[in-house]
Amino acid sequence: MTTTGAMADVTARSAVAGPWWWARRRAMVLDVVLAAVSAVECGLEGLPFASETGIPAGLGVLLGVLVGASLLVRRRWPVAVVLVSIGSTPAEMGALLGVVSLYTLAASDVPRRVIALLSGLSLVGTLVVALARLQQDVAADGYRPGVWALVMFAGVVTLGLTAPPVLLGLYVGARRRLVESLRERADGLERELSLLAERAEERAEWARNEERTRIAREMHDVVAHRVSLMVVHAAALQATALKDPEKASRNAALVGDMGRQALTELREMLGVLRSSEAGAGAGSGSGAGEPERLAAVAAAASARVRVAADVVGAGDGGPCLEGLADLVGQSRAAGMAVELSVLGEVRAYGPGVEQTAYRVVQEALTNVHKHAPGARAVVRLAHRDAEVALQVENGPAEAGAEGGPRLPSGGNGLVGMRERVVALGGVFVSGPTEAGGFRVSAVIPAKGASVV
Repeated sequence: MTTTGAMADVTARSAVAGPWWWARRRAMVLDVVLAAVSAVECGLEGLPFASETGIPAGLGVLLGVLVGASLLVRRRWPVAVVLVSIGSTPAEMGALLGVVSLYTLAASDVPRRVIALLSGLSLVGTLVVALARLQQDVAADGYRPGVWALVMFAGVVTLGLTAPPVLLGLYVGARRRLVESLRERADGLERELSLLAERAEERAEWARNEERTRIAREMHDVVAHRVSLMVVHAAALQATALKDPEKASRNAALVGDMGRQALTELREMLGVLRSSEAGAGAGSGSGAGEPERLAAVAAAASARVRVAADVVGAGDGGPCLEGLADLVGQSRAAGMAVELSVLGEVRAYGPGVEQTAYRVVQEALTNVHKHAPGARAVVRLAHRDAEVALQVENGPAEAGAEGGPRLPSGGNGLVGMRERVVALGGVFVSGPTEAGGFRVSAVIPAKGASVV
């Protein structure tokens, strides 16, 4: 139930709540009025009962008032009130008491067998008293009708006093239980909808967090490698500008190429992200309802998560294992002594596998540029039956390389590589070597590779 609905329900209940066993003040007022009318009726009928039985008139009236006032507790003890009504039947008092008590009994949650038993006792008691009174009245008038006529007339009177309140009470009780059942179902449905809305919000928040992580990883992979190479070439350009103008010119051209490639990849990524944001805004307009808005947010966030993983690549012109030679060549052009070794039969893998393998090698080489300037690196790629294995190992940095470019590190490279490999069900291991270098190893499931 929503907060507003719960507050309204509590306010309504507190406004109509009654004392003791009454759920509402209106019900209490009704029972007080009925008990007062029944007490007056039974009190008046107590006078002829006292004269017939020879007891004092005051005692007869008092008994009638007490019997009639029992309607005050009809909601609390309906069985007891019906028993009082049946007990007062021989005294011929409490017609209103009998009708109302039977109705209350039939409308209550008392078991059906109890309702049938007490209704039958009331019917038999009323029939016996009606027969006796009719026989006495017709004998006094000198009229001698047949026995069946008396039984039929008494039966009609008895059914008129007993059947309608019982049937009406059964109908009202069944209707009340149905309404309560529908209300409980509505409350349960509202709680379920609220829970679903909360879960949708949680899923949307999870998707947004996942999206931010994936985008951050993609941005790091796109920018870090090329900018690192640009910094290396810029340092070489500064060192050779006066000594070797031709080499300086080549380094300047490489810096320009790296910058243009980085800008192109960034534009592609930002373009996809902008289109995703526009689609999300159109899907969650101000006219949409809360469930539609939540569904649109979750769908848009999930879509952006899928897009962010494929922004730079998985498709035509994206990073793949065929581009490892160019990637190694860029590092060589930046002055790194790097060797590429390929083992096994060359195969084509899924876009996700090839992109992940490419990014692992790219980030590993970037780390060599950052943390081991002048070190020698070896890139090994092994095509196996059900997996592709990668290893990038470098030796220690050269002793005289501290004067090279100092590249900042965000500390997210290894984390991003591990997340990529583990997401595909692979294994990632990294750590220093005994020779003082560093090794990065990854094994990625092939997932349906095809021989080229």
